[in-house]
Amino acid sequence: MKKYSLLLIIVFVGLFGCKDYLDLKPTNKISADDLFSSEEGMKAYLANLYYQSPIEDFNWQPWYFHSFNFRSNNAGLFPITLADEAINSEYDAIATDPWHFFWWDPGYTLNKDINMFFDAIPTLSVDDETKTRLYGEAYFLRAYTYFELAKLYGGVPIITKVGNPEDSTTLYIPRSTEKETWDFVLATLDSAIVRLSDDNSDKRRANKWTALALKSRAALHAASVAKYWDRAPLSGEAVNKKLVGGMTEADAQRYYAECISASEKLINEGGFSLHKPDPANKDEAAENYREMFKDPDLAPEEVIFIRGYTLQEHGNAFQLWGETNQTKESWPFAGRFNPLIEMVDEYESYSHPGEKAPVITTTDGDYENYNGYNPSRDYLKFDNPLDIFADKDARLKASIILPMSNWKGQKIIIQGGIIKTDGTPVIEGAGQETVDGKTYYSFGAADPNSYSGFLHAATHTRTGFLIRKFLDENFHPKAIWASCTNDWIEFRYAEVLLNYMEAVVESGQGDAGKAEQYLNDIRHRAGHTTDIPLTEENVLRERKVELAFENKRIWDLVRRREYHTEFNNRYRHALVPIFDLRSMKYIFVRQRVTGSRVWSFDPHFYYRPIGGITTNLLTQNPQY
Repeated sequence: MKKYSLLLIIVFVGLFGCKDYLDLKPTNKISADDLFSSEEGMKAYLANLYYQSPIEDFNWQPWYFHSFNFRSNNAGLFPITLADEAINSEYDAIATDPWHFFWWDPGYTLNKDINMFFDAIPTLSVDDETKTRLYGEAYFLRAYTYFELAKLYGGVPIITKVGNPEDSTTLYIPRSTEKETWDFVLATLDSAIVRLSDDNSDKRRANKWTALALKSRAALHAASVAKYWDRAPLSGEAVNKKLVGGMTEADAQRYYAECISASEKLINEGGFSLHKPDPANKDEAAENYREMFKDPDLAPEEVIFIRGYTLQEHGNAFQLWGETNQTKESWPFAGRFNPLIEMVDEYESYSHPGEKAPVITTTDGDYENYNGYNPSRDYLKFDNPLDIFADKDARLKASIILPMSNWKGQKIIIQGGIIKTDGTPVIEGAGQETVDGKTYYSFGAADPNSYSGFLHAATHTRTGFLIRKFLDENFHPKAIWASCTNDWIEFRYAEVLLNYMEAVVESGQGDAGKAEQYLNDIRHRAGHTTDIPLTEENVLRERKVELAFENKRIWDLVRRREYHTEFNNRYRHALVPIFDLRSMKYIFVRQRVTGSRVWSFDPHFYYRPIGGITTNLLTQNPQY
């Protein structure tokens, strides 16, 4: 399959970015003859639209908008470190910066380019079938653009024509209500769906199923905001004008119905299925799940839409930042993505299916004590640190590098301390003791390059865990920015199933029997053999685990208005493996992440500030 890569963007810039060209042609119009005089010119312009589209992938940064950051040192600050999935090994933050995810100017720049594309299509010298497809892609990209704008800003100006600088009525478009904006997104997707082909062989360009997947996601988001607005109501002019909020329970039910309908059509007609849904055992389940993210081309039956990376130095840097300290080779930075013990706790156990299964570290079963090591507590003891996770869902092993697990043929040493033979604890600090001629070190080894945890260095985890999902064991890091070429899955079948389940549970509409079947189908793929009932709790836990680290969790917290309750004077926490020299066994301690602070999320952050209101004359969002 052909990948629409940066090469086409370079063609676009080369053909249409020079000063002489701009001097010769009006800057507010587009000439289809000039732009599409060659097949490469047409592909280049279309590639540029996809390039700008708000795909929240490996290069999506909260401080860098939705841009590709080929060579920027963004410190590994990815959205997965801004909520309750993980924390950055060096920095501590959640999504409380007003300008996190700012996409006003980039979004409307893309919208202008899409409108220019709409104007050009009728004049192209191509057959009607090709024009219909191009219209379908244009509608898809327009809907994608407004979906992103709606979830960031609420109601926004809906602009479907290129503005005329000499006519102010085309330049100063007021904000639509939030409801009108969501309705526009869904209606635009309907326009895309009827025009796009059902051929899904090229997963890097939109087709009918891509548009249905986006509609499933967007309708669920709109429904959640409508239903749960009252969990965090706001006030002010934008609220009074219904530019944010203002939707009813009836709106929520209608949006849930739209999600169910789009999901059902894709499920019933799209020919998709889960990748390797019947593993023989837990280990096979883990590997089947992991390989899909290592190389999405291995899972064509589940993958709906991909953003591809083809060229080193023009790829992404996710594995560079995510690599363990022990395997970073010549790359100077690593270990930035540190999953939280709260995330690890979410994975079920096979012996107690359908329940949250917190990691138990003491004989009294208490898992809510985060006060660190206490010599008076009776800790469970393990010969092998991996034994404490032995009964956990296979997706844990597939998604997270656990203490002392194997990666790239090495044991990844993640240890936070020792208890000396006299009972003295040495935790997250340098220490050693020799017993029977062998020296034991607090971090599990003498040389910092030989271990990967708790050194209080940016290259070492401070939670006890590192990320495994998306990483390729055959990748050798080099000191070259953006040298990772693994592809990003933007839409996959499992997400659509999860969207359907949630919409059914939340609305009472749809087929509850099928929703329960889909819930257990996903769990069976993870090695579970016992079915569980369709409940809101089970669906949301399954969603969190199945879509872990895929940049979905942060928006689940936003759309369901749960971010401000999850982060209300909250610390994030670690699980620290400690080697007890008195018993020569490992114990585990739950504690606050060292160097982290308490965080609260204010409800007004559910909407982001609109830029340039002194010139665009728009009503600002609440409390900005």
